[in-house]
Amino acid sequence: MSPERIDKVATTIILGVAGLIGLVVLSLLIYILALGIPHISWHFLTSEAESFAAGGGIRDQLFNSLYLVVLTLIVSVPLALWATIYLNEYAPDNQATRLLRLAIEVLSSLPSVVVGLFGYLVFVLKFGMDFSLLAGALALTILNLPILARSCEDALRQVPYLQRQAGLGLGMSKWRVTTKIVLPAALPGIITGAILSAGRIFGEAATLIYTAGQSAPLISYTDWNPFSPTNFLNPMRPAETLAVHIWKVNSGGLVPDARAVSNGSAAVLIITILLFNLVARYVGHRIKRHLAK
Repeated sequence: MSPERIDKVATTIILGVAGLIGLVVLSLLIYILALGIPHISWHFLTSEAESFAAGGGIRDQLFNSLYLVVLTLIVSVPLALWATIYLNEYAPDNQATRLLRLAIEVLSSLPSVVVGLFGYLVFVLKFGMDFSLLAGALALTILNLPILARSCEDALRQVPYLQRQAGLGLGMSKWRVTTKIVLPAALPGIITGAILSAGRIFGEAATLIYTAGQSAPLISYTDWNPFSPTNFLNPMRPAETLAVHIWKVNSGGLVPDARAVSNGSAAVLIITILLFNLVARYVGHRIKRHLAK
């Protein structure tokens, strides 16, 4: 068989497998959305969940998920950025840094249940945070940090080394070159990685069952006392997120319309994660265009 023929056969097989995988994923998305979208309404998105009555909504669970994303990114983005700046710009290429990168790779493969149990033992019990948004955010930081660090490092590596040499040749310090040349050039990739990681945070459930809790206490959106247990911005209150709510509704059997609530919540979850991905692509593209001017 000629090389051209082999190339065509290999290309056909690769495209066929890729198309099959894409078709399976697309079919799954269409199936979830088709089941859930009919149950989504303004009342469903803005009303409280009902444990023993039909017709409840996901207002608090949706807010808890978005608020937890913000808290986690506030903690994880600076840590990931500082770690990648050190590894990519300052750390020598030796056994210690290679071991550190290996540790990050291993950490990224940890099951979310293991991270949740670690968060329960350390943050909930050892540090006395109880089930709270803060404990959930810290546990999700452990889960999210390796992936976010890798995306930040990839963004820094994509900055041409000649730009660093040009800055150093003009007499700029290493730190000034990093903050004034490298970071602005890598900003689109960093922001894109942060938004994509936000989608993973939004859909996480196993870690939060052991840290943020499964209860959904009533919260007030007009209570501005940060120490009040009903304050919606209080990070020390327990909070049931949307992903945990889907699991709880399906396993608890307390909600009469559990199937409708679960399908609608799953559709909202999928739509929100898709929006995170679309926003990441749009923001990254806009920043690249702005910096290219």
